[in-house]
Amino acid sequence: MKRNSLTTAVVAGIAGVAGFAGLANAVDLNPDGLGQVLIYPYYTVNKGQDTLLSVVNTSSIGKGVKVRFLEGYNSREVLDFNLFLSPYDVWTAGITAKGDETTGGKLITSDKSCVYPETAAGENIRTTGFSFRTAAFDGGYAPFPLDGGPKDITRTREGYFEIISMGDIRPGSALDDATLHAQTGVPNEGTPSCTNSVINNNAGTYLDAPTGGLFGSVGIVNVDEGTYFTYNADALDGFTDTPLFSGSSLLTPSLAQANNNASTALGALAYVFTGGGTLVQLDYADGIDAVSAVLTANNIYNEYIVSDNVGSNTDWVVTFPTKRFYVDTYYTLGAGAIPPFVEEFDGESNVEIGIVVYDREEGHGTTQDDISPPISSRPNSLPFEVNVISWLADTGAGEPSGVFGSFLRPNIPPYADTGWASFDLASGDGGHALRPDVAGKVLHGLPVTGFMAYSLVNNNVQNGVLANYGGLFRHRASRSCTVAGAACS
Repeated sequence: MKRNSLTTAVVAGIAGVAGFAGLANAVDLNPDGLGQVLIYPYYTVNKGQDTLLSVVNTSSIGKGVKVRFLEGYNSREVLDFNLFLSPYDVWTAGITAKGDETTGGKLITSDKSCVYPETAAGENIRTTGFSFRTAAFDGGYAPFPLDGGPKDITRTREGYFEIISMGDIRPGSALDDATLHAQTGVPNEGTPSCTNSVINNNAGTYLDAPTGGLFGSVGIVNVDEGTYFTYNADALDGFTDTPLFSGSSLLTPSLAQANNNASTALGALAYVFTGGGTLVQLDYADGIDAVSAVLTANNIYNEYIVSDNVGSNTDWVVTFPTKRFYVDTYYTLGAGAIPPFVEEFDGESNVEIGIVVYDREEGHGTTQDDISPPISSRPNSLPFEVNVISWLADTGAGEPSGVFGSFLRPNIPPYADTGWASFDLASGDGGHALRPDVAGKVLHGLPVTGFMAYSLVNNNVQNGVLANYGGLFRHRASRSCTVAGAACS
């Protein structure tokens, strides 16, 4: 066996037992769910729903993290702030909307962990909540050019969010003292001082390189309808080996700042499992490509249920959490779309996909040119950073999706009442492929995350009783890597 193949086999064997943690400094999608960066693929306040979220620090050392919420069209930022977690701390919050469907999202928390700023624009995160903002896409914030997407507040009603570790709080430092919860001996009691002079935009003085240990979860709840959909955040480990502190008013740190490779000034390594269980190491000159690499899939797979007999609907959430760095003119500096994406965002940024829908008995139909109603300028394309595919037999343009009430949605007429589908993310547009790493290794497909959610309604439990049920399942994926026309090893 060649030396590099033997090394890969040994590392893969270790990873199979213990996850990736501690193997080496390289970005990886940690199967154990702990990391330095958390990606939450979807939030929504549509259809009377609230999105509840948490982040947990499993470490004996405090963490300074950036919390960032992004709208679903083009990932323009709608809110961010700094959060300081004490050892073994949990921070919880909710995204809600007060009023009708014309209002925007708002974040509110009663959690005592330190945030900075705690007050802004006449709002307090713990009393009034922080309203999501439109300045990054309505022309109100000069660095961001208009992007052709909606300019009104309703654009903030659905999207996704990320939490990026900026550094570990140095034990015994002034920041450590300010963020520790004063214990009272009673569960769920204890309040940190959150001294502003310490947790403000100079907090980086007290931060060391981050060591990970974060995990998070989401629950999308509709109290009136009695539905509750939950998922775990994606956890990226090995993201950075240096502190990445940034003030609360800045757009950094971002996913583009992956840095763990001393051999390249801005680059990062990534570990990716490909077909047959092969573990591939990739070395990228640009940190964003390392993050995209661990999320890239050439196919995703999931199920659907749309049977009238059980009153069911199905939505697929398909999120491209790094897409903005390849298609938004703010990040590309007007240089055009960067692979694996093919169109700059101008109200939409389309990627063509191949779709095959199966029933449960081997039957299948090819749905080429059958995404309807078209929400993009090209057939069979996904146009946004967050796409919520609705599986409905008949629906009109402008109608929301069946489960989440999303307007970021195309519709796929199902082949049968129940079945599954495959989305080919690699072959559309003549081929989607990430930029080669320094050794010429190429990952095929698109950087993606997300899940399927279905709802079931039973009107016949007993007289006057309505029963709602639901389930949520993450997408399954396959991956492909080639170098000089052969499979990577």
